Amino acid sequence: MELHFQNLGPKNWKADVMLVLCCEGEDMLTRCPHLDTAAPWLAVAPAMRDFMGKIGELALLHGHPELPVPRVLAIGLGQHDSVSMGGVRKAVARAVRLCRDRGIDSLLLPEPAFFALPVGGRERLLEECVCAALLALYRFTALSKPKKDIPPDPRRLSIGFADPQDSLDSVHSAARRGENTAGAVRLARNLANMPSNLLFPEALANRALEVARKFGFHYSVLDEKDLAREGMGALLAVGQGSSRPPRLIVLEHAPEECAENKPLILIGKGITFDTGGICLKQAANMHHMKCDMTGAAVVLAVIAALAGENIPRRVVGLLACAENMPGPRATRPGDVVTAANGDTIEILNTDAEGRLALCDAITYAQKHWSAAAMIDIATLTGACGIALGNELAGLFCDNDVLAERLCAAGGACGENFWRMPLWKPYAEHLKSDVADITNMGRREGGAITAALFLQHFVDDALPWAHLDIAGVDWTDKKTPLCPKGGNGFGARTLLELTRGGAF
Repeated sequence: MELHFQNLGPKNWKADVMLVLCCEGEDMLTRCPHLDTAAPWLAVAPAMRDFMGKIGELALLHGHPELPVPRVLAIGLGQHDSVSMGGVRKAVARAVRLCRDRGIDSLLLPEPAFFALPVGGRERLLEECVCAALLALYRFTALSKPKKDIPPDPRRLSIGFADPQDSLDSVHSAARRGENTAGAVRLARNLANMPSNLLFPEALANRALEVARKFGFHYSVLDEKDLAREGMGALLAVGQGSSRPPRLIVLEHAPEECAENKPLILIGKGITFDTGGICLKQAANMHHMKCDMTGAAVVLAVIAALAGENIPRRVVGLLACAENMPGPRATRPGDVVTAANGDTIEILNTDAEGRLALCDAITYAQKHWSAAAMIDIATLTGACGIALGNELAGLFCDNDVLAERLCAAGGACGENFWRMPLWKPYAEHLKSDVADITNMGRREGGAITAALFLQHFVDDALPWAHLDIAGVDWTDKKTPLCPKGGNGFGARTLLELTRGGAF
């Protein structure tokens, strides 16, 4: 769906349907008189009397079909004092889906109607509404034939301004940010939903190269020989049971004016399929493990969005990619491997593989860059999903400033994190009788010991955060903003953070 701006005032607005957000008990035309100019028939539309503005309520109001704006879709937000940005997102998403189901081709958001809403602000509301509209239309269709009984997406979303004086560059930019944010989430979803026979480590590297060429950021990749030269025995161990070798994909967005700045480093877990290795997972829902590279997909999507907007921040992205398979060369429980920092790791469980891939990427990052901060994002532990459920991701961070900014960034865009303890006494659970450290602690507190394992490889002086998105990366039941499947969780948070700067 293309984004357009209608700058000549409500007399000149044109669209198949105008979307109007309204709180319970409010008079739509009193709150936004511009609507009466754009759709004068609203004042006498009989169905206006039936619309109450209750939360979740949608009322499609009809004027004459030959009018410039022949229909208005009234969208209920509920009680004025209870309106939230999350509620606005869901309301817009439901409305856009209804328009698609009705075969409506062009939509209009009247920007003046945002002024009286009790959340956000003019620019933020516009950004969120545009993003929600585009995410509502997301469908993974890359591998299926077009279905005749499914209506096509609306082709155009327009933003209507009251007059040319209101068509501020900042407001236009806010709408474009919403468009770019949705594009990043959609890219992350597309990658996460791609089956693993089509998206293995080398294929993901090739896809990253295509994205880098499109958006103009730096790209390089380390193959298995390069990984061996770098001493990345942990990442290599994860992938050695597969016929498809690991890759470390390196991305960098560095505009000229900040090319010498210390970068923010983002590291994504890219296990393109996780069988558990020799410690084989149960068969039920194992197909979800194609999403075990969501962290890597999110990092790639964020770097692409930053480059697309030319955000003046230097950001490096590392995608630690492997396929964890139980092949004849697969790592066994009890094996000892040497990580890139020289430490030996006793592998007690081959299904605790994500931390092995990430620890070598963490070492590589610290070897090659003097970073301002480092954040890794990973579908790391089932224990985190058990602890926090499917609406909260785990945040592990000893730096209060970075932790607060991550929580604020996630909260602003509807991705919620709960700060978890890096409880140092649990590091005792990672002691090995034969190596420097084990890759697995006790079952109890498993998300914490996994984070402590990663922290073992991080320099003490470097601000670092670990985002465990296991439990929130997959949507089991469709929502207004996402169909069933991979949802790209984390892309919005990291993009919000990097737009504003982490440090």
